[in-house]
Amino acid sequence: MKLSILIVNWNSRDYLRACLDSICVTCGHLSPQVVVVDGGSFDGCAEMIAADYPEVEFVQSQDNIGFGRSNNLGFERVTGEALLLLNPDTELQAGAVDVLLTELQRLPQAGLIGARLLNSDGSLQLSAVHPLPTPWNVALDSDWRRRRWWSSEGRSEATETFEVEAISGACMMMRADTFRRLAGFDPRYFMYAEDMDLCFRVRKSGLKIHYAPGSEIIHHGGGSSKTCFSRFSVVMIREALGVYMHANLGGLQMAFYRILMGLSAALRVLVLISGRVVAGAARREALQTAILKWWAVFRWSMGMEGWARELYRSAAGSRALPEIIKPEQPLRAGSPKSREI
Repeated sequence: MKLSILIVNWNSRDYLRACLDSICVTCGHLSPQVVVVDGGSFDGCAEMIAADYPEVEFVQSQDNIGFGRSNNLGFERVTGEALLLLNPDTELQAGAVDVLLTELQRLPQAGLIGARLLNSDGSLQLSAVHPLPTPWNVALDSDWRRRRWWSSEGRSEATETFEVEAISGACMMMRADTFRRLAGFDPRYFMYAEDMDLCFRVRKSGLKIHYAPGSEIIHHGGGSSKTCFSRFSVVMIREALGVYMHANLGGLQMAFYRILMGLSAALRVLVLISGRVVAGAARREALQTAILKWWAVFRWSMGMEGWARELYRSAAGSRALPEIIKPEQPLRAGSPKSREI
């Protein structure tokens, strides 16, 4: 099968260089078509690609139109039968794409196939496989459910490909015809949850989703959200999941999700404030970060973060997105090493 690799870049030039190098090293024998879309960041990746990777097809979006719509824009250039959607902060390991291609051809009912994602230190990235979002598992603790799934099933040591509910958007292998038939990513999403929405629609179409542990890919950004927060990302994740609930589960489930999320956030804030009162100085900083995070989530559940809704309306209406909050704006000043709580 002819392979096309589609990458969306946004302020990730250095990561992108390492990603493209890994494609050259591990996929040279496949002669893949590589398409890179810059989502309006103008971070110098165009010049880098022109100078060092002239075989790569580059598409420049003039505006930051979001991850999903940028992928849809790049897909217009895709000519391969097999499509690999890849994040710029990934590095392919030897044989990773060969395994994914082999499994795609072996499994005619496979709509999506994901790889074993590794953190920068080589440890397993649990977010490689997700449960599909529901109001309960998101509001109460979907991360706990993922950890229990990995440990109880013993699948962290699996070597054979098996079926799952959903996979991470950092690496998705699929037939180009499947992506075309589903009309690509839903343009209502700006960032976050568009991969879960695609998984939902793949399954709804009657196809299956598989995880191929024999394919290993380093995903450098996969652990970053656990060590550094921004008000933008904290709120936008919840807004994106609200869009997902409404689109796929209905308005009542979306409202239920917002209520549950608000109750969960309020309870966490109260517990964290109590813990901060008795905590030592070293612990107080991490607790304060967590308090501010969950306070932002509570405000979102009460409709007090209207900028996020406006951003999504802009994305859905194909308008230039408002520069309301920069993604890199921190939730608080201080060390980026605070843990998520």
